[in-house]
Amino acid sequence: MSDRLAVLPQYLIPKRALTVFAGWVAGGRWGAITHRIIRRFVAKYQVNMAEAADPRIESYASFNEFFTRPLRDGVRPLAAAPWVCPVDGAISQLGPIERDQIFQAKGHHYSTRALVGGDASLAAQFDEGAFACIYLSPKDYHRIHMPCDGKLVRMIYVPGDLFSVNPVTRRGVPGLFARNERVVCVFDTPHGPFVNVLVGATIVGSMATVWHGLVNPPRSAEVREWSYVDQNISLKKGDEMGRFLLGSTVVMLWPKDTLTFNADWAPARPVCLGEAMANLK
Repeated sequence: MSDRLAVLPQYLIPKRALTVFAGWVAGGRWGAITHRIIRRFVAKYQVNMAEAADPRIESYASFNEFFTRPLRDGVRPLAAAPWVCPVDGAISQLGPIERDQIFQAKGHHYSTRALVGGDASLAAQFDEGAFACIYLSPKDYHRIHMPCDGKLVRMIYVPGDLFSVNPVTRRGVPGLFARNERVVCVFDTPHGPFVNVLVGATIVGSMATVWHGLVNPPRSAEVREWSYVDQNISLKKGDEMGRFLLGSTVVMLWPKDTLTFNADWAPARPVCLGEAMANLK
């Protein structure tokens, strides 16, 4: 079966209603029922609870509390590199931005302008730059950290679809990351502008940042934007910047001639928070 046929049911199912329902279930505090759901999830996806700050399933009042659990101190040391990996996950794609086009999968590209919600001047800063896209699977740690020091400039909520972001969907849905719901975080860094895009997906109940809290819900049909130019919101490399309540993908953008990726990094490679991601070019 072709990938396009495989994803056809996703065009037909009520993705938003399913996502709202999943968010309701994940936020519920149902005692033994919640703990049974968590145990089954841990067993199915082989979640390594030994890395959690609190490995006791009974300590989590809701599935969301479990899903966004913090790690034990020292489990993810930061590499001595200009940029470190901001999440646990697997590399979807990475490499150069060709003019303004980002490679998604064979036969599929999307533009930086579409990704950031239509802002041409913001997108132009990354023409001929570099990108990295990392997929967070259900078993992964779902907090997002800073890959380098940065000062927050803007945040943009972009409404969109809620397709899955798994490998089959990436190959079968054109422009996937520029059509799903997403939160665009714009930073100034010692090495120039940097964008980290938190991409939603089917059953991703919400996305949150440390400076705003929950960004969605509420969901809207319009692009929403917040400016932080007059606020001194600075984060250090390794600091938490946000989290997914149920999992998804991050897409990062850098300007031209900024960095060179770790030679070991390649599509499908598993990566861990804190490992060396890139060096100065």
